[in-house]
Amino acid sequence: MKILLDAMGGDNAPDANIKGAVKAINQIESEVILIGNENIINSRIRELFGKDNIKEISDRLSIKHTTETIEMEDIPTQAIKRKKDSSMVVGFNMLKNGEGDVFVSAGNSGALLTGATLLVGRIKGIDRPALAGILPAYKSRLLLIDSGSNTNCKPINLLQFAQMATIYLNSTFGTERPKIGLLNIGTEENKGNDLTKESYKLLKEKSKELNINFIGNIEGRDAFLGNIDAIVTDGFTGNVFLKAVEGIGKFVKISLSESLKKNIVSTIATIPALPGIKRFAKTVDYKEYGGALFLGVKKPVVKAHGSSDEKLFEFTIKQAEQFVNNSTVEKMIDEFEKINSKNEDIFDEAVNAE
Repeated sequence: MKILLDAMGGDNAPDANIKGAVKAINQIESEVILIGNENIINSRIRELFGKDNIKEISDRLSIKHTTETIEMEDIPTQAIKRKKDSSMVVGFNMLKNGEGDVFVSAGNSGALLTGATLLVGRIKGIDRPALAGILPAYKSRLLLIDSGSNTNCKPINLLQFAQMATIYLNSTFGTERPKIGLLNIGTEENKGNDLTKESYKLLKEKSKELNINFIGNIEGRDAFLGNIDAIVTDGFTGNVFLKAVEGIGKFVKISLSESLKKNIVSTIATIPALPGIKRFAKTVDYKEYGGALFLGVKKPVVKAHGSSDEKLFEFTIKQAEQFVNNSTVEKMIDEFEKINSKNEDIFDEAVNAE
């Protein structure tokens, strides 16, 4: 297997990307191809590892040279069309042409979503692909879809997000009939705005025939109690929810650390509890869960956090290998082919609503 890594994408590129790949390479069986300016990457390898060639670190690491980079401030559609030798566009074309099995990038989110849709292509029957991020939950994990790709959605989109979440959780984690909830301001059926009300009706109506285990509305405060496997929402709400959760995690970590080090007594008292504190910190650390999967496109694409450090790149690369090994995309394509043949009216509704 070949993992294609955008070495120039992200706030901490290329150092974090390179270090993450080096850390991950001995924990995976795949090759990792770093896509970006070869001169810059080699210069950083000499500085960071004292090696003249990336092959000296591992024979499963290599570089694909490119001359351009899509910046965070670039307009997505224009960047994809004009910067044809950028690390992102080259990566997508390699993925499309079978020169790699999965593409990982922490670059411009809009460009990533545009490139994945235009260059790789949507799975037939899916109106809008979506970012699916994994978050920690009590004694389990929580899938959040959409976590930022579609800021304006229709009820058909949220229905399809629920379908994709069901297929992904079953194929990757073996979750039988994963419990799917609709993020809302209350649990009652009549709560929410027009989108959530109409989405609730559609999910309730179509869940049985589409094999979705829809359990109703879920409030944000109940999301992490371990009673649900996936939350469905529009990308705007999902991204706000995601970043709020990440912020709370950082707040808890900083506050806890300061409290434990406040004085000599609290510091000494902390020593017996350190193993438990470390386990807790690992459980709530979103970096342990890798990036967000871009579900709904024909080939595996993983969006790493824009501020990814080497640890998050390490886990995202490992996650990408698992994503491919579980054949999630192939299973999704097969499942939607079956669904489309039986439920063409549902997708027609989405097309006609444009």
